[in-house]
Amino acid sequence: MDFMELVEQSKDAATVKRVFGEPIQHGDIIVIPVARVAQGGGGGQGQGKGEKGEEGGGSGGGFGFGATPAGVFVVKNGDAVWRPAVDVNRIVIGGQAVAIVLLLTLRAIFKRRRRKR
Repeated sequence: MDFMELVEQSKDAATVKRVFGEPIQHGDIIVIPVARVAQGGGGGQGQGKGEKGEEGGGSGGGFGFGATPAGVFVVKNGDAVWRPAVDVNRIVIGGQAVAIVLLLTLRAIFKRRRRKR
């Protein structure tokens, strides 16, 4: 696959349907799922001589795509309300980081108090 084919395929991957899902209707309520989408790509090419003087070259490319839930729009009686998705893992990791900083700070305070006595 050459680099230009990769670029063309990346354009197809970044569509509105990747961000906004199909609306779901239940009675008079419509729910529209939304996702955060990120993509990136790159490529390179090089030529040169090896240790024994032989000619060489190479090329490469890559593409990455990721999506995570962001939340939903809830449409009821003509009013749209945003309901964000809660990422429990992110909350837990954030809490752990705060706890570690707090424990290290307390440890430093207690060490200083012991030295003063």
